[in-house]
Amino acid sequence: MPIDAAKALAAEPRTGEISWAPKDVLLYHLGIGAGRPATDPDELRYTLESRLHVLPSFATVAGAGSPGVISGLSMPGVEVDLARVLHGGQALHVHRPIPATGTATATSRIAAVYDKGKAAVLVLRTEVADAEGPLWTNDAQIFVRGEGGWGGERGPSARLGEPAGPPDRTVERAVREDQALLYRLSGDWNPLHADPEFAKVAGFERPILHGLCTYGMALKAVVDTLLGGDVARVRSYATRFAGVVYPGETLRIRMWPQERAARVAVSAVDRDDAPVLADTVVQHT
Repeated sequence: MPIDAAKALAAEPRTGEISWAPKDVLLYHLGIGAGRPATDPDELRYTLESRLHVLPSFATVAGAGSPGVISGLSMPGVEVDLARVLHGGQALHVHRPIPATGTATATSRIAAVYDKGKAAVLVLRTEVADAEGPLWTNDAQIFVRGEGGWGGERGPSARLGEPAGPPDRTVERAVREDQALLYRLSGDWNPLHADPEFAKVAGFERPILHGLCTYGMALKAVVDTLLGGDVARVRSYATRFAGVVYPGETLRIRMWPQERAARVAVSAVDRDDAPVLADTVVQHT
């Protein structure tokens, strides 16, 4: 079996130093669609270094070469075909605001391996801390088609169900044709998002947008719409990737504010509101 659950779980964590600078933060923000309109004061806090605020979802790419979804597939006990891999979900807990310049230690390990029958799910946990203490914890759920069925633990369900009633706020965000090509410069080089031939082998009509790009676009919309643009109010952000996005489409982002939290659902307008992000919760102060 290409995935040896016991070996993966028993493997020593991987630890390394990561660093980032304002240029990395600016590139990430542009990669998730910030800067439209370019002179809007609310956008300049994402695109001008003298006013820079770091959107918490930057944590998913900080350090570029730090442990991530693809590097998680090279952990001991894990040997899979990249064309069978999908990013199933992401959960981020922010311990304190992320500085625009930083150096930190990232510790990554396989925290769980679940048997979903026709697929396996790996939970790659990355904990990041600097000299002042913990910064953030990232859990990436990696879905590997065709690798289940060994009789392992099925794991918890991430399904929350639909929020009650109509959303309080709905916004739409256009995805540029070159969005995936720009976003991948922040460190996710999976050819699924750029190479048409690779995308066809993986079963898609053309390259798809990175799930974490959609993830960042949705969080930015919530921060800008519900939190007054204050990135420091975000405490955690979790989602399940329910469908793909193709560059050039438009996202519909629906929000249901709750006490110190917001339920969110994201769909593709161009494909009859096909679900993209589901079971999504942003917790905040």
